[in-house]
Amino acid sequence: MRSFPLPIALTARLSPVVVLAAAGWALSSGPLAAPETSEDKPTGKTASQQSPTAPSETQAVKTYAAAPEPCDALSAKTVKSLVPGAKTAGKEIPSTDSDLRRTCSWNALKGYDYRWLDVSFEVLDSDEAAEKSYDGRLAEKSGGGAVPGVGDAAYSVVNLTTEDKQDTREGVVVARAANALVIVTYNGSDFESKKAPSTEEINKGAIKAAKEAVAALQKTRG
Repeated sequence: MRSFPLPIALTARLSPVVVLAAAGWALSSGPLAAPETSEDKPTGKTASQQSPTAPSETQAVKTYAAAPEPCDALSAKTVKSLVPGAKTAGKEIPSTDSDLRRTCSWNALKGYDYRWLDVSFEVLDSDEAAEKSYDGRLAEKSGGGAVPGVGDAAYSVVNLTTEDKQDTREGVVVARAANALVIVTYNGSDFESKKAPSTEEINKGAIKAAKEAVAALQKTRG
């Protein structure tokens, strides 16, 4: 959600159950006990072998149970440096499930320079689900590269778009930490020159925000 409309097209931004088997014989003792027949003898199978597979008695514990507060993910200093003129508190974007997905947005126009920054957290059911989502997002992007030292895995990509002779450069960083994803989107335009900030500026800014956001997520580790 933007507070300032842009004439640009942006790239896409997600009891215990134990089954007991009946024993096939009766236990008896004493001198009057009837002799065992072949039908009376145990089969040698245990109850667990005779019963259907039972559900696991414990479910995997999720490293992250809920998405953290996204507007607290970045320091005021970082917000001021990446989005000059923006309110450091940011604005949270409504979510259909705030336990699993939360996003905060900062944007401002200072002079002729416009900057926009989004930080999103997505919490999935398992590490495997997060890894699958991460890989899917990576497959959707062209270019870019890995970002070492950010979560369990991370990559960044920067793209330039032009509409009505106005350039906009956008950087996206996606990082995975256990069962959670951190997605950072950062872009900028100069409305006077019609040019966009450099690839290096946008990429470094997006990575800086991603590192802080992952650190904020890790503080909520269960």
